[in-house]
Amino acid sequence: MTTLFTKPKPSTLHTLTVDPLAPYNRVHSLLYSLGILVLLYHHCTTFLASPSLLSLLLLLADLVLAFMWGLVQPFRWRSVCRREFPDRLMDMVGRKNLPALDVFICTADPHKEPPMSVVSTALSVMAFDYPTDRLSVYVSDDGGSEVTLFAFMEAAMFARYWLPFCRENGLQESSPEVYFSSSIGEKSDKMKMMYQAMKEKVESALQRGYVSGNDLIATVEELAIFKKWKGFTRRDHPSIIQVLLESGKDTDIMGDVLPNLIYLSREKNINSPHHFKAGALNTLVRVSSIMTNAPVVLTLDCDMYSNDPQSPLRALCYLLDPAMASNLAYVQFPQHFEGLNKDDIYGGEVKRLFRINSRGMDGFSGPNYVGSNCFFSRRALHGIRSSTLAPLDSHDSSEPRGWGSLRLDSVMKRAHEVASCNYEVGRKWGSTIGFRYGSLVEDYHTGYRLQCEGWRSIFCDPERPAFAGDAPKNLNDVLGQVKRWCIGLLEVAISKHNPLTFGIRNASLPLGLCYAHYAYWGSWCIPLTIYAFLPPLALTYQKRLFPEVFDPWFYLYVYLFLAAYITDLVDFLRTKGTIHRWWNDQRIWMVRGLTSHLFGTIQFALNHVGISTPGFNVTSKVMEEEQSERYDKGMFDFGIASPFFVVLGTAAIVNLSSFVIGIARAARIEGVFNEMFLHLFLSGFIIVNCLPIYEAMFLRKDGGKMPGNVTLISILMAGFLHLIGYFMFTN
Repeated sequence: MTTLFTKPKPSTLHTLTVDPLAPYNRVHSLLYSLGILVLLYHHCTTFLASPSLLSLLLLLADLVLAFMWGLVQPFRWRSVCRREFPDRLMDMVGRKNLPALDVFICTADPHKEPPMSVVSTALSVMAFDYPTDRLSVYVSDDGGSEVTLFAFMEAAMFARYWLPFCRENGLQESSPEVYFSSSIGEKSDKMKMMYQAMKEKVESALQRGYVSGNDLIATVEELAIFKKWKGFTRRDHPSIIQVLLESGKDTDIMGDVLPNLIYLSREKNINSPHHFKAGALNTLVRVSSIMTNAPVVLTLDCDMYSNDPQSPLRALCYLLDPAMASNLAYVQFPQHFEGLNKDDIYGGEVKRLFRINSRGMDGFSGPNYVGSNCFFSRRALHGIRSSTLAPLDSHDSSEPRGWGSLRLDSVMKRAHEVASCNYEVGRKWGSTIGFRYGSLVEDYHTGYRLQCEGWRSIFCDPERPAFAGDAPKNLNDVLGQVKRWCIGLLEVAISKHNPLTFGIRNASLPLGLCYAHYAYWGSWCIPLTIYAFLPPLALTYQKRLFPEVFDPWFYLYVYLFLAAYITDLVDFLRTKGTIHRWWNDQRIWMVRGLTSHLFGTIQFALNHVGISTPGFNVTSKVMEEEQSERYDKGMFDFGIASPFFVVLGTAAIVNLSSFVIGIARAARIEGVFNEMFLHLFLSGFIIVNCLPIYEAMFLRKDGGKMPGNVTLISILMAGFLHLIGYFMFTN
């Protein structure tokens, strides 16, 4: 179905610029390294002169901080910025010679990931500025939901009207859900009515939990599918593959060819491992290789819609570069989030992960794979190198390629075979082929392993975001998501593929350190927990842990604190951030350290010793109206009884009570202020960051206030810690 084509010259399609601040960053790294070494020397000499638990804990906290700081430095050594020229690509290659593109969209739970949101994502990529006869969209439904299939049957009919509408109006935001919620979309009455009618039918079926005969305008074959669905369970059902649109046969209302649209729910069996999203993606890789076999594959989260129809052309500016083709595995676009409140109170942009650090890694062998917005070379997923961007052939893999109609019995039979839960038994899927197993963060693990195998990647960050979506807007969901990441990253850290050994040996020193920074993400809980509780307890009992004002060591602490925060602020502002958003970003970093990283590390340790804990949970994309209103107003939501909030409440109470005691003592006793200044400053700094917590505990009356039992437990825990402090600091 796909032919080879002539490649353009590389130098004309894209450019690269090294960050002008890179030399200054290296000088700063050197000076800061010296400061850290001096501080650690001071800790060691203090501990050796007078060994104690307190000095040991401070040494441990600063050792971990130094370790994590060292791992983050390669991100700043050679940060780069790229630019692509899609118009030149079209002039050189020609529209008819563009390679085929397969798009993978995964969904797993229709109640947490509403089918209409997934439909809008699929329709947005079907409207790419790309030859429709070379575009195929695959939807993997790991929830095995008949409502999701019904939603896409409706979407297939709606696409006949929507795609011509997008072309005629030159829509950039081609997600109907986003378009019709905008002021411009409200003027398109006829099209909006069609969309609303489809949405009401799907949401009505979702509310009922099944598809009724009155919902369907379908063929006898399609009706039979829903009858077979009876008795299915999410964890135990046969594979379901439905070709909803076929470009060789289906056209829109203008007579133009439509892209392929294929629904897939792989076979599930309670006795067979399914490997979560990585398993779903590998099934998509195999099924698509049977049906369309495009040389380029785009993976996309179900809530991440196309925001720029030309994004495939931007990716091809690199994938069609003959100087890169032989070892370029993927082109990663950043995740961009719409709908964040003005000051982004939960740090939903995640600038360091999705932009700042990705540019830093791009200066070496390329960014990590972040699970969405990524264009892969299919051959890279099979570990096959080639000087051209070409589809697989019968010599490349055990899966034969289907040709002709997608609905042929021979094609469908083979597609069902490779979608079975036993197909991977005895094969290398998940180990050296496809998306890698062994970690909850299959994206990180896959990108890391590919780069260790000698592949490289590219970070593409155009002025207009190529894709946009929604970040979690519920604090408990935000922290739960990061906890899951933390567990998955630690799974890689303690495996034989540890980035500090395997990564440095097989990729490079800088890249190994970059991946190690993520692998040991959970380590932040050690210094943040120690500094959240130990200094304020010492302040309560006037036990000095830090040097007093005018002591030479005092200035070292000041330098290390200010230099770290100013550097972080500069990086944030240079990526179009604001001071208010930066403040919330650093606050949520501390919140994650005390909650997500702490609980994730504990859960990982328990799992590692064989103690069962809750498994993978899909992050909900559904939000209650009142909760949404509070978020838009910039109000933190603590409205559920979560162990995360107990820890945060305890830290807030301990620091507030210690600060009050310390200030009162400093007002009465001369010299105490200078002696305990750093303790007072640290507690004051934490108190300012905890203002939303105090408000939720004591002042608010709305549904986002902290539950009374959580507040009570936090106060009791704070009292208990003060009691422990009494025995630690007065004896």
